[in-house]
Amino acid sequence: MATADTAGSMSGAGAGILDREHTIAKAGFNRWLVPPAALCIHLCIGMAYGFSVFWLPLSRAIGLTAPKACPDISLWQELFTTSCDWRVASMGWMFTLFFVVLGVSAAIWGGWLERAGPRKAGVVAALCWGGGLIIGAFGIYVHQLWIMWLGSGVIGGIGLGLGYISPVSTLIKWFPDRRGMATGMAIMGFGGGAMIGAPLADLLMNYFRTPTSVGVWETFVTMGVIYFVFMMIGAFAYRVTPAGWQPDGWTPPSEKKTMISEHHVHLDNAHKTPQFWLIWWVLCLNVSAGIGVIGMASPMLQEIFAGKLIGLPNVAFSQLSADQKTVIAGIAAGFAGLLSLFNIGGRFFWASLSDYIGRKNTYYTFFILGIVLYASAPTFAAMGSKLLFVLGFGIILSMYGGGFATVPAYLADMFGTQFVGAIHGRLLTAWSTAGIIGPVVVNYIREFQLAAGVPRDQLYNTTMYILCAMLVAGLICNYLVKPVNPKWYMNEAEVAKLQAASAKSQAGVQHGSFGIGKGGLDLSAALFWLFVGIPLAWGVWKTLVSAAKIL
Repeated sequence: MATADTAGSMSGAGAGILDREHTIAKAGFNRWLVPPAALCIHLCIGMAYGFSVFWLPLSRAIGLTAPKACPDISLWQELFTTSCDWRVASMGWMFTLFFVVLGVSAAIWGGWLERAGPRKAGVVAALCWGGGLIIGAFGIYVHQLWIMWLGSGVIGGIGLGLGYISPVSTLIKWFPDRRGMATGMAIMGFGGGAMIGAPLADLLMNYFRTPTSVGVWETFVTMGVIYFVFMMIGAFAYRVTPAGWQPDGWTPPSEKKTMISEHHVHLDNAHKTPQFWLIWWVLCLNVSAGIGVIGMASPMLQEIFAGKLIGLPNVAFSQLSADQKTVIAGIAAGFAGLLSLFNIGGRFFWASLSDYIGRKNTYYTFFILGIVLYASAPTFAAMGSKLLFVLGFGIILSMYGGGFATVPAYLADMFGTQFVGAIHGRLLTAWSTAGIIGPVVVNYIREFQLAAGVPRDQLYNTTMYILCAMLVAGLICNYLVKPVNPKWYMNEAEVAKLQAASAKSQAGVQHGSFGIGKGGLDLSAALFWLFVGIPLAWGVWKTLVSAAKIL
């Protein structure tokens, strides 16, 4: 796993199977087989969102029935201790590792992915994510936090980055007529991964729990194997379009009317354009606001509504008994689950809508509607309306997910499709940045307000207005996005040279479908969708059961 070139230097028949040329679609291939292949990978790596399910069991991995705490231990000492249980806050750094490494690895290896193809990238992602979990399991077994960070956080994070961007370019090329919908279907899986993974992890930990083990390392190993198999199925199901392919009867939209470029910008030049950095800030600010809400969803509902959640309208959070706090914590967990449903649905809904109203207008909607909802949240709280509060934040989280799903199509519109996967990989450093900005802003403002004696039901008012300011800045950045200056476009000879290998493999192929991409939801496609749909449906059902406790 040392470098991308290591993955590219595999010898013998294995290398041939993984080569991009071996993934070019043949006559009769149905393009609707590609989105479920992407979902096989995204539903697995999406478990990164659900890792908090492990923190409480791991916080008593040595004490078993109660944490064996060492109050004066430093984080550095905690990385190597074998006699003290880990603190939840220390394990929470895993989220930072996940999303920082995701963005960095996607940026570093995005260009290699475009050359090597999605299958090879998917296989490397499966090795890193599945293997990272198994290394993490070893770290838990020997009680070394640094090994768990290295395995699940760093190596697993590389798997996240490569797995996340592996289908983007391929899907956009298979669905030039519905770019937003295609990427929305795949990236929806990343939002849905925790809905499947978190309850599965809970079931496995209960199964493996013994008087001498909390069952987490065994769960890591089991999930690592399951995820590896699913991701390999997805990687080997990937197919790329032949050079010159386009859907039968499809005509590219007018560039003047839609801001969808017919030209391509080289990866080496994309980041030199103002459009790249404006979209970078558009994504960063949209995600910073949303990710802050995800991180504080559970305590926010508990502290704002407190006794109202259990039929005690005049009881503040500080007046609740320990048993009552346990009950409302369960209700808040349902709220977090409901937000994940909105997150998933928004990825498909908003990205699909962007095919009709345009990417820029979609982001206008995110920012304007988001400003209204964030500014209204304190009012909803003061009214004591759980329905308006939950619905408002559900819509906010739908736009958080929608921002992720819409941005690859936005980039394809601006920079063309030739390098869109790699350009998207570099843009994901905005997500890494947001993963630090959002939680830090929200958590530190909350602590400052708490220290100043602000009542718990008003702790988040100032935070909401600061998040509104972030969205105003994002709105301005989106307004400034204009078509790329023609000086950055690649000429036809450069594009033809890049496509030469694919064209050689498909000698004599003309523009059009030539029997590829047809079929709709035929039997093979329906079975593949069922394969990924059943676990997703199970996750949705488990989430709805949990969310029902709010009502």
